[in-house]
Amino acid sequence: MTYSPHGKHLIAGQWHSSSQVFQSRVLTGEAFSFYSADVELVEQAVQAAEQAFNEYCHSSRQQRANFLRAIADEIEVRGDEITHIAAAETGLPDARLIGERGRTCGQLRLFADHILTGEYLDRRHDKALPDRQPLPRADLKMIQRPIGPVAVFGASNFPLAFSTAGGDTASALAAGCPVVVKGHPAHPGTAEIVAEAILAAIVRCDMPMGVFSLLQDSGESYVVGQSLVQHPMIKAVGFTGSLRAGRALFDLCVQRPDPIPFFGELGSINPMFFLPHAVADRGKSLAQGWAASLTMGAGQFCTNPGIAVMLEDTKSDEFVSSIAQELKTVSSQTMLTDAIAEGYRQGKSRLEALQLLQPIYCTDSLERQASPNLYKVNAETWLTNPDLAEEVFGPLGIVVMAKDLTDMLAVAQSLEGQLTCTLHMDEEDYPSAQRLMPILERKAGRVLANAFPTGVEVCDSMVHGGPYPASTNFGATSVGTMAIRRFLRPVCYQDIPDALLPAELTHLD
Repeated sequence: MTYSPHGKHLIAGQWHSSSQVFQSRVLTGEAFSFYSADVELVEQAVQAAEQAFNEYCHSSRQQRANFLRAIADEIEVRGDEITHIAAAETGLPDARLIGERGRTCGQLRLFADHILTGEYLDRRHDKALPDRQPLPRADLKMIQRPIGPVAVFGASNFPLAFSTAGGDTASALAAGCPVVVKGHPAHPGTAEIVAEAILAAIVRCDMPMGVFSLLQDSGESYVVGQSLVQHPMIKAVGFTGSLRAGRALFDLCVQRPDPIPFFGELGSINPMFFLPHAVADRGKSLAQGWAASLTMGAGQFCTNPGIAVMLEDTKSDEFVSSIAQELKTVSSQTMLTDAIAEGYRQGKSRLEALQLLQPIYCTDSLERQASPNLYKVNAETWLTNPDLAEEVFGPLGIVVMAKDLTDMLAVAQSLEGQLTCTLHMDEEDYPSAQRLMPILERKAGRVLANAFPTGVEVCDSMVHGGPYPASTNFGATSVGTMAIRRFLRPVCYQDIPDALLPAELTHLD
């Protein structure tokens, strides 16, 4: 069945139109008209979220778990329609979208299971000590409580897993916070049908209607995003996108009269360190692995590894030749939007204009197509030209050649914050790896050994974040169950009667 969008915004269970209209940019099939939100609609959506907050934050964990599972069920009911419209809007293949839909539903159900255990609440109890000398101690209980309505910005590169019902929305709802989503203009039809799934789950689970709203936006101005993050009733923001846009929103959040946390994932070059014994023993297979990881999804994953650091010797020369040969077999791929494709071309041109890199394999990318590119540079040049370390979003790789381990350590030390850092090593490389590890664990939220970072497991242990500019809050993750903690705050209750406590704190030993 083919889905025909109506183009409206969802606010408190009702579909709303507005004065401004924009057209979806599809690769195949029919384009549709969508209403673009304004400040008045932002106000209505946030007011609805605030009105829903008291009831929703006091719902039971079982009720919220049922709600999250119902959203996953309703998404699956619409699975074929979601795939059809998402493929037309993004150019992503059906298999990728089906997999991403599975991840979206899987994380909703994972969060449902997780909140039922109650571990995320971090409940603590220090019993009263009335006879303690020199002073008695009151009865003290602590628990994590929802912070309030949350604004979520849909991501361009994940139309399902990081967008309308993606990780930010799912974790905020799991925490007990209503959500207002600003849809991404790259896939408004996908956002709409997923919002319909959430509305069906709201009705099915008898949740307050204001617990979720979707505002569509053309992206032609910043008014909607600005008014959303500056609204006094919004208490946190989840964002995945460019450094420029994310930094602008972050600044607005901290400049508010009441600053709020901005959980932004902004960018990462995801460097890999190839140690010499590993390169000598399995250089060809490592080259194959990097080529596949670098070009996966046209390099539009936030964890595509763009930098390879290695010692300069004959084996590394062979590695570079191998990676070039592997990249030559990779066909051009369709990028998600015209803007992303243009950004990729501009990033490549910016690097080449510096005249510091040795081209190894260079291609031209036209319109929304992207082909891979590979360059080489020595560590000394890399270290004295920080512009080389700016992310190019797409399948572009740079090999950094170090004279020795001291050079390699210096490259590691020069890195800004990253989502991932990777060590490729054999056992004979462990002494070098031991010197790199203390540096890399300070630079990244996830450190890998003998793997490629593209792709993120949704589980309890995952950290998808890192020091700035990888993300704006180094203590948080946007993937995995710990993501729920972003939308909670600790509250201590002193000598409060059980009748007045949150249900999860009553009868606590």
